[in-house]
Amino acid sequence: MFTGIVQTQALVEHIANQEGVLRLTLKVKDAYANNLAIGASIAINGCCLTVVKFEKVSQENTIISFDVIDETLKLTNLGLLKVNDMVNFERSMTFGTELGGHVVSGHIHTMAEILAIEHTQDNCKIQLAIQSTWQKYVLYKGFVSVNGASLTVGEVDEKGFWLHLIPETLAITNLDRYSVGDRLNIEVDQQTYTIINTVENYLARQAN
Repeated sequence: MFTGIVQTQALVEHIANQEGVLRLTLKVKDAYANNLAIGASIAINGCCLTVVKFEKVSQENTIISFDVIDETLKLTNLGLLKVNDMVNFERSMTFGTELGGHVVSGHIHTMAEILAIEHTQDNCKIQLAIQSTWQKYVLYKGFVSVNGASLTVGEVDEKGFWLHLIPETLAITNLDRYSVGDRLNIEVDQQTYTIINTVENYLARQAN
């Protein structure tokens, strides 16, 4: 489980296809690799991945490798990554971790396409289009995880929804690196998902 508070950005060091999986290797500052172990879970652009290899390569940096299967590549933007891209990075929650965002599972539901980006002096607005199947789970002032960042939905419209991003979010995450037409990983709020599905299933049974 994760908090949706992105800790840093990691550099895509190497990408290779190995035996039906994609081996994704990232470089991150040592401070974010403390007490790391094989099998640990890390959210990369919001997608929970398992550490399969890691190595300290300098006084400041550690490289970490993950194996990404086809199903994950279909649902997420990890398959679109290129060497030297930056990805959002968050280690899994531990006992006593401050929950500054909302509980995030790291299981991406879908991707959203960037329709518009509007910069102002103090913030940035991004309009996202999401599949109609998932639109009902995105509520005004509700939570949504976008590339692993816990964010509040600023507006909802017929095309999708808007995010209002402050400079701190843009500085810590990779959201400022994307352009119109790019796709971002989306995990809807699990509580919202559960409540809506429970109510719909109940009403459907009552109708029968």
